[in-house]
Amino acid sequence: MKIRPYIQNDKVAVIELLRSNTPRFFDPTEEKYLIEYLNKEVEDYFIVEENHEIIGAGGINYFPEEKTARISWDIIKPDSQGKGIGRKLTEYRINHLNKNIEVDIIIVRTTQLVYKFYEKRGFKLMKVEENFWAKNFDLYQMELKNKNGKE
Repeated sequence: MKIRPYIQNDKVAVIELLRSNTPRFFDPTEEKYLIEYLNKEVEDYFIVEENHEIIGAGGINYFPEEKTARISWDIIKPDSQGKGIGRKLTEYRINHLNKNIEVDIIIVRTTQLVYKFYEKRGFKLMKVEENFWAKNFDLYQMELKNKNGKE
């Protein structure tokens, strides 16, 4: 397994990852937002490959004026879930952000379906908003203090 930066040639495979997780973890209406994100909003986005197959993806967006970064669009291929790939991808991005002295808080916006995954990584629940992403897909906004090179 290797984690590498996203390139535009990965776009179709990332969209297929989302489709393979719909409707279990994503509402069908979210696909257009992922496409918009991949077209216009990618800052740091990473791909997880195993045997030259894309099995996961996840990004980071930066908000310098607030000294925050947001972990975004985490998607793991269904038959690869539960094998530590999501954990490794999340830790990779947290470690990447720990080197950034301009980021004080790491935010993740997720759903009731997977917020416990982030809770295990130290994220604290800050806000819940029902039916935020779509019907029956609630917003769970969570935060983690960035180490910024400090222990």
